[in-house]
Amino acid sequence: MSNRPASRPPALVGIHEAPQVERLRTMSRLLDNAFTIPGTRFRFGLDALIGLVPGLGDAAGALFSGYVVLQASRLGAPKSVVSRMIANVAIDTVVGWVPLLGDLFDVAWKSNTRNMALLEQHLSQPAAARTGSRGTLILLGGILLVFFAGTIALGVLVTKLVLDLLR
Repeated sequence: MSNRPASRPPALVGIHEAPQVERLRTMSRLLDNAFTIPGTRFRFGLDALIGLVPGLGDAAGALFSGYVVLQASRLGAPKSVVSRMIANVAIDTVVGWVPLLGDLFDVAWKSNTRNMALLEQHLSQPAAARTGSRGTLILLGGILLVFFAGTIALGVLVTKLVLDLLR
């Protein structure tokens, strides 16, 4: 008998979950890799196209990506994997707000493809996915902490320079 809560489905894809995972794969391909730039190997999807609409496009892309994350959670992905998936969507969305750079980033980052890889790794090797995601989240937290400390230090230095100039 499993010690998992009754509300969460089993980690391994069973007969009933396989169609749901395939729908998520299809949605991920549509959002990230549906089209090829003629004469190149570069692919992009609807996420990059709708991201061209200022403001609303990136929000709509985040909603579609959020659906993939929600379904991964319903399929039993642990919090560490879901958190990493949310981080992928957040990075995609925040950078997507930057004009032009964000649109190019959408083509390269492919958060939905990354998230499907995380989900599939969890479904095939749950313990390895959980451990890898925890490590990545710790690394990301450390990077954010260093960035935050650097921002504060830069602010203090700029303030000091401005005050020295005003004397």
